[in-house]
Amino acid sequence: MPWKEVFPMEERLRFAIIAGKGTEVFCDLCKEYGISTKTGYKWLHRYEQLGAAGMRELSRRPHQSPNRTKAALEELVVRMRRKRPKYGPKKLYELLAREHGPQGLPAVSTIAKIISKRGLAGKRGRRPRKGQIVRLDRPALTQASRPNEVWAVDFKGWFKTGDGSRCDPLTVTDLHSRFVICVKAVPAPTQRVVRRAFSGVFRKYGLPEAIRVDNGPPFASLGLAGLSKLSVWWTRLGIRVEFIRPASPQMNGSHERMHRTLKAEATQPASDNLQAQQRRFDRWRQRFNHERPHEAIRMRRPADLYQASPRRHNGHDKMIRYPEDYIVRPVSSSGYLRYGGANYFVGEAFADTLIGLYKNSTHETELYFANKLLGKLETQVQARFRPTASIGPAPEPISA
Repeated sequence: MPWKEVFPMEERLRFAIIAGKGTEVFCDLCKEYGISTKTGYKWLHRYEQLGAAGMRELSRRPHQSPNRTKAALEELVVRMRRKRPKYGPKKLYELLAREHGPQGLPAVSTIAKIISKRGLAGKRGRRPRKGQIVRLDRPALTQASRPNEVWAVDFKGWFKTGDGSRCDPLTVTDLHSRFVICVKAVPAPTQRVVRRAFSGVFRKYGLPEAIRVDNGPPFASLGLAGLSKLSVWWTRLGIRVEFIRPASPQMNGSHERMHRTLKAEATQPASDNLQAQQRRFDRWRQRFNHERPHEAIRMRRPADLYQASPRRHNGHDKMIRYPEDYIVRPVSSSGYLRYGGANYFVGEAFADTLIGLYKNSTHETELYFANKLLGKLETQVQARFRPTASIGPAPEPISA
């Protein structure tokens, strides 16, 4: 014998008919049907008012929703999201507040619900599982507390434009304000190309106090103190060069995060050629600096905090001056230094610069370029130059 199917509407109707006759004790009837007396009276009242139609499930939606977002505001959020599809609820709120004022705007959480309900929420990748925190020794890096104290410099990964040309975006940001100073589409990451780009950047924005880079070319080399021709030039301009630890891009985290935004909003898909890609970079940089709110600076825009450096660049290198107790020697155009009747090769990166030699307390001769210790001379055996693995300050401050 098949099981008997029981439908809720039929059970309610049967209950209401029996209860309406008044032949059964109401409490006992409710127990028989497994409902409370309150529920029983509700269904009986509906049957008396609406008949069998009242036994259907009615919508539980309230008749009035005073806190519901108005349709006009919801459409405003949707239009802004479609205009800036990469912006999240916090940034959308800031943009709407600037254009229309904060009064009456939906909350950030409500904006998130609106874009999710309209199918405008992007897919989020899975977060990596939290593991054990390992503390590592890090180089002493300057914590930027004012504009132009530290600039971060790097290349975003190269890609090909529509015509097959290679594009290497050179990027520069001010770490205090998050202001993107430069996004330059260059054909190759060479020292000559980067120096030419920085000449224009320095003329427009002035000189920073420090530049932070990774250990790859053209910023660094395998030579003394890790300096390349480019970083030697920066030092000659009076700029301190900071290197992050090798294979540790997280030490330049804010700059790498900017690269992720740049890739998503200005390179996918790539433009037809380098000129078109550069125009796209310029438009993106304008939006990033003057429109896009940034959470790291309390939802302000980078342009609200940034101002050009008062240290202007006149196109000439500064003369590096060493303390009076230093012996100053020039480096030849081929990278050799002559001292004590012998020649020492210090590297082509230091060609045509001045090196300071200092006799320390143990009577060893130390070599300095500006305030970077390059190594020590070994004059006892065949006049060799012994590089040092450490980079330290000079015994006395050196003015550049």
